[in-house]
Amino acid sequence: MQGKRPIMLYNTLKREKEEFIPIRAGEVGLYTCGPTVYNYAHIGNLRTYIFEDVLRRVLEYNGLHVKHVMNVTDVGHLTSDADEGADKMEKSAKKEGKDVWTIAKHYTEAFFNDCARLNIQSPGVTCKATDHIPEQIKLVQDLEKKGYTYRTSDGIYFDSTKFERYNELGRLDPKGLSAGIRVEMGEKKSPTDFALWKFSPKDEQRQMEWDSPWGKGFPGWHIECSAMSMKYLGNHFDIHTGGIDHIPVHHTNEIAQSEAATGEKFANFWLHGNFLVVENDKMSKSSGEFLTLERVISKGFEPLDYRYFCLTTHYRKNLNFSWENLNAAKEALQKLREEILEIKKSDYKGTKSTETYDEEFLDKINDDLNTPLALAVLYKLLKDKDVGAKEKYAAIIDYDRIFGLKLAEVKEAKVPEEVVKLAEEREIARKKSDWKKADELRAKIAAHGFNVQDTENGYRIDPKPE
Repeated sequence: MQGKRPIMLYNTLKREKEEFIPIRAGEVGLYTCGPTVYNYAHIGNLRTYIFEDVLRRVLEYNGLHVKHVMNVTDVGHLTSDADEGADKMEKSAKKEGKDVWTIAKHYTEAFFNDCARLNIQSPGVTCKATDHIPEQIKLVQDLEKKGYTYRTSDGIYFDSTKFERYNELGRLDPKGLSAGIRVEMGEKKSPTDFALWKFSPKDEQRQMEWDSPWGKGFPGWHIECSAMSMKYLGNHFDIHTGGIDHIPVHHTNEIAQSEAATGEKFANFWLHGNFLVVENDKMSKSSGEFLTLERVISKGFEPLDYRYFCLTTHYRKNLNFSWENLNAAKEALQKLREEILEIKKSDYKGTKSTETYDEEFLDKINDDLNTPLALAVLYKLLKDKDVGAKEKYAAIIDYDRIFGLKLAEVKEAKVPEEVVKLAEEREIARKKSDWKKADELRAKIAAHGFNVQDTENGYRIDPKPE
C-alpha cells in the first residue's frame, strides 16, 4: 500500500513524535546497531531486531526505498563502559578454548540463523568491525587533527568536554557525574570521556590487534558504528536505531565523535526499543543465565510464536516475558492461522470492501509502529461478516507485510495416522500421570515432524516449524 498518511516516529533526540521526512525524497538511510558476536543472542536482543524489522517494513509499506546497514561487532567491545576489562571477543575465545576468529564466525552465523527463523529481513549491507579498521583509524585521526583527543597510557581518548552538545541524546548532566558512578576515572580527564583506540597490553598477546599511528592496538567499541555508518550512508543520514540501553553511552558517544569529526548532524531520527523483562529484571548476558531462541524452540514453541508475542506490545514499552504469556501468543497465532484457512476455503462474496480497515491499519502502523493496535484492526476485519472472503484474505496478506508472520504460507496440515495414534497414547499416559512415557511419546511425535500442544480443550498436533 502506498502511504497516504504521514509516518510519525518517536525521536529519542527530541523526546517526542515527529513526522518522518527523508533527507532524499523516496529514500531512507537506516543504520541498526548489530550484535557483538561473543555469545548467542538472547530473546531480549532479538526483540530489538524484530522492532527494527517492523520499522523497515513500515517504511517500505509506505513506498520508500530503504538502504539498511547493520554492523557486526567482532572486536573492541569491552566488558565495562569504563573502557576497562577484557574485550568480549577475546574473553569468549579464552573461555571456549578457540581462536577469536572461530568464535566470531560461529556466533555471527548463529545470530543470522535466529533472524531468519524469526523472519527478520537481512540488511542490505552487513559490515564487520574487523573489515573496517582503516576507516576507524582515519576517523580517529580526523578527531585528533581537530583537537578532540588526548593520549593516556592505555589509549587515545575523546575529550567529551570539548563537544558542547554531548548530553543532548542521553539528557546527561556531565557535571553531576562523579568517578565511580558511571565509570572509573583512571587517567581520564572526565567521567564521560571514552576510548577511540586502545593500546595492546604489553604483558598480553591479543589475537586481534593492528598497527596504527599511535602504536599496536585495537579500536574502541563506539568508533566502529560511526565509521561504518558514515561510509555506507554518508555523514548525515535518516535513522539510527538500537536498544534503549545504548542511549546514555554508546549512542551518545557516537553522536559526539561523528559530529565533532564532520561538523554535520549525524542522524535525524534516533529510535530505541525497550527491554524484555522477566520478573521486572531486564534480560542480559552478564549473569550467564539468559534465554535463547533455541531454548524457546526446545519448549515446543515456533520462532514465529515469539515474533507474534513481541508484536502484541509497543516497542517503546517493557515487554513482560513468561512462558504463560508466550503460550497465549502461540495459541492466538494458531487460532489466527485456523481462521485464515477457513477464509481461504470460503467463497462468500460479501457486500463490503476493506477500505475502512486498510485506512485504519495504515493509521496505526504509521503512528510510531503501533503493532498492538494494528493487530486489533486485523481482528476487527476477521469478525466483519459483511466483507467477502477473497477481499478479507487479500487484506490480511497485505497487513502481514508489516507483521511478518508468513500468513500467506499457512497450509492445512495432514497428520499421519501413526502420529495421531502416538498422540492418543500420550494423552492416556498423561491422564495416568506417567510423565516419563508421555515425554517419550512426545519425542517420537517430534521425530515424525510434528509437535503436540496441550490446551484447555485437549491436545493439538502442529507441524514442526522448518
